[in-house]
Amino acid sequence: MAEELNGPGSDDDSLATTDEAVSPSREPLEEQDRERPPVAAFFDLDKTVLAKSSSLVFAKPFYQGGLIGRGDVVKSAYAQFVFLSSGADHDQMEQMRAYLSALSTGWDVEKVKRIVAETMDSLVDPIVYDEALQLIAEHKEAGHDVIVISSSGNEVVEPIGVRLGVDLAIGTQMAVEDGHYTGEVLFYAYGPGKAEAISSLAEERGYDLQRCFAYSDSATDLPMMDAVGHPVATNPDEELREIAQQRRWPILEFAKPVAMRSPLETREGRAKAAAAVGGAVALGLAWYAGRRSAGR
Repeated sequence: MAEELNGPGSDDDSLATTDEAVSPSREPLEEQDRERPPVAAFFDLDKTVLAKSSSLVFAKPFYQGGLIGRGDVVKSAYAQFVFLSSGADHDQMEQMRAYLSALSTGWDVEKVKRIVAETMDSLVDPIVYDEALQLIAEHKEAGHDVIVISSSGNEVVEPIGVRLGVDLAIGTQMAVEDGHYTGEVLFYAYGPGKAEAISSLAEERGYDLQRCFAYSDSATDLPMMDAVGHPVATNPDEELREIAQQRRWPILEFAKPVAMRSPLETREGRAKAAAAVGGAVALGLAWYAGRRSAGR
């Protein structure tokens, strides 16, 4: 990786790096040159765009909707505390995957979607980082594709992607039969899985990965960050901060959760965004089918 990495620029002090001595200077984003391969900016969701875990924040409405019990709400509250105070490491993420997989087995998919839609305004809108919204807007203005990729389920990630106005939203894909989750994870959008997603998208859409960006708070996303030429540690956990300082990656600190100012004010805009993020389901299923075929 080149020593000088040009990240997004801004005159807003809230986007300043935490350690100018180890973080290279950031210049305004270069506009997309139509004569060159396209550029994408890949964003983790939790603690990068949102101030909390997008999955765990729905524990209370899932309980009220009869999907989980009181004990599960307590477990989710504790997991949220661990996540916010120290960040989830690899083992914790794997435990969370197993727990959520077992917990969601048998859930009615449409009911989950309905609960997420009905509670989006009150639960998710207030915890979006204002700095993240500005950064997404900068990338869009520069002509870059903006892609959210999160370990949370598609049913949570996609509607958030619509509200953010991103070009694509990719989440963990669960198997569904007769309208209910089976508990099988088709694609886990975590760690190496995120890097796979980026590689597949680059091949499909022609992205020049050396000119692409990746934003994350966690060292578990190193595969995603190593896949691009412009990795940016955003609200980094202790391990990622140390790595970013060693590698001279830019470091951003976001601290202004605000109500989401959706750029989708028209029906046309909503339809376009919904169509874009809807491709995440097919993408996850395609990877799963490819793996099943390769394993035979």
